[in-house]
Amino acid sequence: MDKEKNMSNMNQENTVNYIYKIEHAENLLELKQIKTILKTLAVTDEVKEQVDHLEVLTDYYLIKRHQRETTEARLILDHSGSIPLHGLKGVKSQLDKLKRSEIMRPVEFELVASFIKESTRMKIFMNDLSYLETEVGTYAGAIEPLHELYDEIVRIIVRQQVDDNASSTLNKIRKKIEIVESRIKSKLSEYVIGEQYQGLLADAVISQRDGRYVIPVKSEHKKRLDGMVLDRSRSGGTFFIEPAAVKKLSDELSALRIDEENEVYRILSELTNHVASRHFELFRNYEVMVNYDFLFAKAKLSKKFEGVSAAINLEGKINIVQGRHPLLTSQAIPLDIKLSPSKRNLVITGPNTGGKTVAMKTVGLFCLMTQAGLHVPASKETELPIFERFLCDIGDGQSVSQNLSTFSAHITNIIRILELADEKSLVILDEIGAGTDPSEGMGIGIAVLEALNQKKAYTLTSTHYNEIKAFADEHPDFRNGSMAFDLKTLSPLYQLITDTSGQSNALHIALRIGMPKDLIERAHALAYKSEWSDKAFVEKVERHESPNLLNPAETETILSTESLFQEEQHFSDQDSRKDSSQIKGSKYRPSWQSEYALGDSVWVMTMNKPGIVSQTCNSKGEVEVIVLGKRIKVNHKRLKPYIEQKELYPDEYDLNIVLESKINRKKDKLISKGKGKGIIIEK
Repeated sequence: MDKEKNMSNMNQENTVNYIYKIEHAENLLELKQIKTILKTLAVTDEVKEQVDHLEVLTDYYLIKRHQRETTEARLILDHSGSIPLHGLKGVKSQLDKLKRSEIMRPVEFELVASFIKESTRMKIFMNDLSYLETEVGTYAGAIEPLHELYDEIVRIIVRQQVDDNASSTLNKIRKKIEIVESRIKSKLSEYVIGEQYQGLLADAVISQRDGRYVIPVKSEHKKRLDGMVLDRSRSGGTFFIEPAAVKKLSDELSALRIDEENEVYRILSELTNHVASRHFELFRNYEVMVNYDFLFAKAKLSKKFEGVSAAINLEGKINIVQGRHPLLTSQAIPLDIKLSPSKRNLVITGPNTGGKTVAMKTVGLFCLMTQAGLHVPASKETELPIFERFLCDIGDGQSVSQNLSTFSAHITNIIRILELADEKSLVILDEIGAGTDPSEGMGIGIAVLEALNQKKAYTLTSTHYNEIKAFADEHPDFRNGSMAFDLKTLSPLYQLITDTSGQSNALHIALRIGMPKDLIERAHALAYKSEWSDKAFVEKVERHESPNLLNPAETETILSTESLFQEEQHFSDQDSRKDSSQIKGSKYRPSWQSEYALGDSVWVMTMNKPGIVSQTCNSKGEVEVIVLGKRIKVNHKRLKPYIEQKELYPDEYDLNIVLESKINRKKDKLISKGKGKGIIIEK
């Protein structure tokens, strides 16, 4: 019984985790809207479905791989402008017919031929761009050109029909058909132009009914013409008659049509078998092309948003430089946000509709997009950590069905967030503590922030409470931020200023609109238990000037933010080792070290010369190679296996003879004889 109860609790926890990690965060942070745009940039239905199930990854190496692919695809897109992917449309259903052993129609063969042509173009296209040295470009190496199959299809199928020259038998049949049709038309022309038949015909035309040639005869004269009635008009005034004189020829034509149909079926069957014999290559080509469709859809999205690949760090740093919310396009004001493990909580203040929620959503959306392998619209200096959970309480959560008020819905969300939050969580709380008594709401807000901070979660919080601003000012793990506001136009500037707390500006706005000064001063005294101190602002309002939102002291604080952040980036060796250990077990970590062994002969592609491996691959993917007596470091991508070490040297061969210089070998010999005093060996 207890076991069943534990299982039920585990399932419930997993369900909640799934909702908050995927569905809840994607909806609230607007990743779904990004996916919708991404789908419009894809060609195939398979990729559109893949976008629907696009994962937010947590493996460091897997994220790096997807980011690299997007970056390389964007590089290729920028150098070319047009990618050969159009031949993918509609071809998947035709390839699936091969599995069901169905005979393909001419139009379907043309789709397959178009796909073969386009995939071959992709192979050539990537080969022509090999100078870019992208790994994405090498994927096209798996494409099989299938020239023979393509030539066979285009020889047989022309303009969605089996061509006359598809076989000699078909050619003969169709020539006979032309001859018989010509004879039939010639005989029928005698009826059409003959004077003796002029009064019998309803019209001087030759037509067909069920594949047989007929002439239109007036109903009152149908018995005067020897032949078979095959049809009549709706009014009954015209009968379509096949004259007896052409019946024999029509029978011969029908027989030839059957022969033609049988021969066409035979040809299509053989061509289907030919295509089916290359089904493995076709499906592999399709997989490669679909993968390219996905990669270049991401590249097009990057170009649309003017995106960059955010650097992934394991130190827990959030450094967004000139970040723009992708859904706001040109209207987005660049955003700079910096957080670190020692300052991982940001409290944002400012007026309503001032951009607080957009700023927080931008951070969350950037992290989601980056972990999904997408570029973000920001400066290239942007770097982000990896989060395993995205926990959000944004907007009005009122639920009629569950009988929850707005406040109750927020508290329900926060309770779940507190249960799930940990050091790998990004928590976004919009207007924390709102919707209830201000003093109690403030207390709840501070208590929740303290609890989340104890769990070492990263939090982004917006608030109007001065007490929460003061709490953030005094707490070493928190940073304040405010949204700039233009008091002249009474409009938000959507610009985040860190390390300074802002005001809701309700009193400033009220004064600007025209509320009496004495009422403003009284309101200030009631709200802040002090006298109104912004005399300069009042004087400027009275002179109809534009007061500045920030004073010189605040400006100085903004300018010093960069140096403050730099001081916070020093972490202990213990923390670094802890972060590094998180990625050691990744199955996606590159295993470069095992690719080449000491003494292997490799081909250095950039120099077009062979070399000997003198040091195996390092963490940067570089291999030390001896070429023409010199030691150089070469990226493993620019090397090809040439001759393995075991084929070059006999068993128990001393590789130092190859890998060490002659001078060092002499020094080693002297040392082994006990004569090495003062000798220095430089490696």
